[in-house]
Amino acid sequence: MASLKYTPKQQLTEIHSRLSQTFREGRTLPLGYRRKQLLQVARLVQENSDAIMASLKADIGRHPFEATLPELRPIVSSALHAVENLDKWSSPEKPQVEAWRSGWDTTIFKVPKGTVVSISPWNFPWVLTILPLIGAIAAGCTCLIKPSEHAQASAALMAKLIPQYLDPDAYAVCLGAVEETTHVLSLKWDHIFYTGSTSVGRIIAEAAAKQLTPVTLELGGQSPVFVDGDSTNIEIAAKRILWGKQQNAGQVCVAPNHVFVQEQHQSALVEAFRKAYDSFWPMGPLDSSSEMARMVNARHYERNKSLLSRTKGKVVIGGQTGQDLRIEPAIVTGVKLDDPLMEEEIFGPILPIIPVANVDAAISHIQSGSTPLVIYVFTENEETKNKFVERTQSGQLILNETFAQVAVYEIPFGGQGQSGYGSYLGKYSFDAFTHQRGYINVPADARTEGFMQGRYPPYSAPALAFFSQALKAKIPDA
Repeated sequence: MASLKYTPKQQLTEIHSRLSQTFREGRTLPLGYRRKQLLQVARLVQENSDAIMASLKADIGRHPFEATLPELRPIVSSALHAVENLDKWSSPEKPQVEAWRSGWDTTIFKVPKGTVVSISPWNFPWVLTILPLIGAIAAGCTCLIKPSEHAQASAALMAKLIPQYLDPDAYAVCLGAVEETTHVLSLKWDHIFYTGSTSVGRIIAEAAAKQLTPVTLELGGQSPVFVDGDSTNIEIAAKRILWGKQQNAGQVCVAPNHVFVQEQHQSALVEAFRKAYDSFWPMGPLDSSSEMARMVNARHYERNKSLLSRTKGKVVIGGQTGQDLRIEPAIVTGVKLDDPLMEEEIFGPILPIIPVANVDAAISHIQSGSTPLVIYVFTENEETKNKFVERTQSGQLILNETFAQVAVYEIPFGGQGQSGYGSYLGKYSFDAFTHQRGYINVPADARTEGFMQGRYPPYSAPALAFFSQALKAKIPDA
């Protein structure tokens, strides 16, 4: 397709001014307005699903099933879920207070942060762009979305559809690359939401720090898997891991990056992968019937080919490359921690297997690396489960499945440390763009003022004794 026509920087400045003015006027505050915009998001996807799936096919070779399940369906369900729960999410809270302040009106108001921007990646261009937008709309913010220039068909379609379905004075699209994004970041926003790589995340955080702008960083990292061959069903584990790894050809922030397994179970795990492999792709992953996603561009394709050529491990399953930017999912054994495959997040269809002596060795390796976005553990052993809960850190900890966390909007989705900070999904998307504003109304009556009288100068010994009571309170034993 033709190259994207990028948004001129002057126009971006004008868009920022327009969105800011809309927010200052209070147009996005009424819940009825927010509901209407959220319903329009759902309609946008429902009424243009064929065009959206075509854009995903053009950008990354996505099969309609892999377009519907992880991209289109979550957008519609999330928008409707927000409409259904908007009253509850936005209602002021009355916290329980100490008895001596029971006469005060103490409230927490849920107020929108203001004019926000969401910068999204190419690997899941629709869902990772629109889900933050849903949170911003629900919270009452105005929002600029900046889709990735590497998913050109999707970005162009968003730029066409968003103004048709949503209020253009409140929601807009920025098309561009580094220069345009840099200009966007130079403007004053009330919140920045970024999904993408750790390296760019640092740039985003640095730009935000100059204006003290709060940021949500949804990054990635080397999300490890541990397969407890002593207690789990290895065939089920292999099938679920391979399914997670082949999603979008491994170009997913929550994709399994590498697998730890006890040495004595490595052969059984490889055979289980082989069985799952043959059942997924009877004619092979590169056959046209498989319709497996491709690498997004030649650079990512060559990078993964290079990893396969440089690894000191043995490719025991898959690994063949095609002429259409496709690479067979590759299972690699004999991988050590200093292997080229372990230098950074693979972000492709390559799965190293690292044999370890036991669960403690696997945990030690995980502890020594950067904090991952997710840890996947396949085990039925309660002690092993508890060890991972107590001794590891990650954005999420998922047992006996891959990808489950992105479908469960009742828990927050987000990273920790190098895998990011802040979270979203469901109510947590609303929370990401909401400021919890404390409110206290202290009665100006004679009774309250009588209590306050002791704090005023000139200070008296009886008043000091009264306010010092807490210093003499009995502290219980631990």
